[in-house]
Amino acid sequence: MIPAQFDYVRPDSLAEACAELGSDEDAKVLAGGQSLMPLLRLRLAYPSKLIDIGRLDALKGVHDRGDHLFIGALATHDEVMRSPLVTAACPLLALAAGHVADPATRHLGTFGGSLAHADPAADLPAAVLALDGVLVAASAQGEREIPAARFFVDYLETSLRQGEILSGVKIPKLGPGWGFHYEKFVRTAQAWAVVGVAVAVKRSNGSIAEARIGLTNMGATPLRAHAAEAALRGVELGDQVRQACEEAAAGSSPPADLHAQPDYRRHLARVLTHRAVRAAAGSP
Repeated sequence: MIPAQFDYVRPDSLAEACAELGSDEDAKVLAGGQSLMPLLRLRLAYPSKLIDIGRLDALKGVHDRGDHLFIGALATHDEVMRSPLVTAACPLLALAAGHVADPATRHLGTFGGSLAHADPAADLPAAVLALDGVLVAASAQGEREIPAARFFVDYLETSLRQGEILSGVKIPKLGPGWGFHYEKFVRTAQAWAVVGVAVAVKRSNGSIAEARIGLTNMGATPLRAHAAEAALRGVELGDQVRQACEEAAAGSSPPADLHAQPDYRRHLARVLTHRAVRAAAGSP
């Protein structure tokens, strides 16, 4: 289908982009376009204006800021997947980015675009949530930092305000002793996750000192499996891990669709969490 009519602007700076967005509540930001363009073609979105930020250098790249990485909103999935900084300090993001769609999409789709779109079936939001990322929103009034736990509000809805553009994400470096894994169940290769699990595990003397678990497609937003995290704390690697992972779906409200019913998604969350925790902890 042909999209509805809209105006198009390509700002030369982030400040100009924020001004354009703040002046029109029906405007949309265009970055890689991998989520927005299909919505336009299907006429599921009717923006009055597209603000193309794809060439703003200030939003590009992966940067080492000492105790954290700053990943620009326009960093592509492929860039995040291949970045030596990410693979060294925050490999969970590289693992999750490698599961995004296909190579063509990974070369065009952007890290910030995936987060701002806030699809709970997307791979990266759960990983950023598990890593306690902090999202940076820019506007004409300056910058505002939003913890990932408060960023995702509802299905395809974030806490970004009118006139704010996601400029990048701060990802804390967890340091030595941590292991990471992303486990995803799909209908076909390169499809959206039926369920996905992003895990970071800190090991100490043969047991789990701390676990962080982000769930993909288990509710209207990406979720932290807090009950499973608490159950895993202090557990020795072995059969007790499986029992603790039975708490993975606690408190979730998974959707029902053509691909899976809620009970099946809860089952997948428990199984995939067990696999991911064992892999992250280096357990055979």
